[in-house]
Amino acid sequence: MPAPLALSVIVPARNAAATIGRTLDALARQDFDLPYEVIVVDDGSADATAAIAASAPGPVRVLRQGGLGPGQARHLGAKRARGEVLAFTDADCLPQPEWLRAGMRALEDADLVQGAVRPERGVPLRPFDHTIWVTGESGLYESANLFIRRELYERVGGFEDWLAVGIGKRLGEDVWLGWKVRRAGARTAFCPQAIVEHAVIARRWHEFVAERIRLVYFPSLVRRIPELRRAFLLHRVFLTRRSAAFDVALGGALCAAVLAALAFPVWTVAILAPAISPYAFTLARAVRFQGRYAVKVALVQLVADAVGFAALLFGSVRARTVVL
Repeated sequence: MPAPLALSVIVPARNAAATIGRTLDALARQDFDLPYEVIVVDDGSADATAAIAASAPGPVRVLRQGGLGPGQARHLGAKRARGEVLAFTDADCLPQPEWLRAGMRALEDADLVQGAVRPERGVPLRPFDHTIWVTGESGLYESANLFIRRELYERVGGFEDWLAVGIGKRLGEDVWLGWKVRRAGARTAFCPQAIVEHAVIARRWHEFVAERIRLVYFPSLVRRIPELRRAFLLHRVFLTRRSAAFDVALGGALCAAVLAALAFPVWTVAILAPAISPYAFTLARAVRFQGRYAVKVALVQLVADAVGFAALLFGSVRARTVVL
């Protein structure tokens, strides 16, 4: 039986041929002296993901599963891992050279460590493009950059696909893992020195808007993990400060419309102006560097925020818990 290693890096991948090579190259160039392995779990890719991973430099193993989702891919990798510590990142991420060393050092005083995630340096970030920022321990425990002791991972049951998702890929398994760890009394920490850069992925405006539909699942997440109300939500109800500003603006506009219909024009202005001002300021800040595209970007963001509101409202009704 092979001897245990200090650490196993687990990378779920599905149709990631465009990015997986760079991810594995970054993992092969880690400034880390202890023995480690990299496990790529190909989740039913239809492209050359598995072949690229199999020919990558460094201690890489490739496992395969049939399109069961990233949570199941991570769990399969964890079950086959030989490391005493499990480190998770994604196939569109670039772990920086000090990533493993910093994460392992942080685990000296913790049992689960969330690392920092930022957009890839040197790549222009347009208004509708997709990337990820993780700047602190928000309570979401994003698996793009996560370290956990293997014994703890196994004790709490690892990643579980508990949320039925019909739009896009599965989600929520990493948030649930983090809170199972916290409920078990384990120590968690954030390590800003353990840095992963996330690829900047181009999106059209309609893809940017459509992504907000997936907010329909967030109330179910909060129903399962009510601790998120204190740890993540604004005033325990609103998803973000931006969504709160939109909700206030929408409520003010509806009240103003009712007052206008009842022939109270003074009260209409008195309610409408302060209600919409915070959201108008938010939009103005978001488009201040967009030049001649500012109006288009503002309109698209307005539509996206409206779609997000509708998704959260529908999800709140379905989950019987309010998140706006």
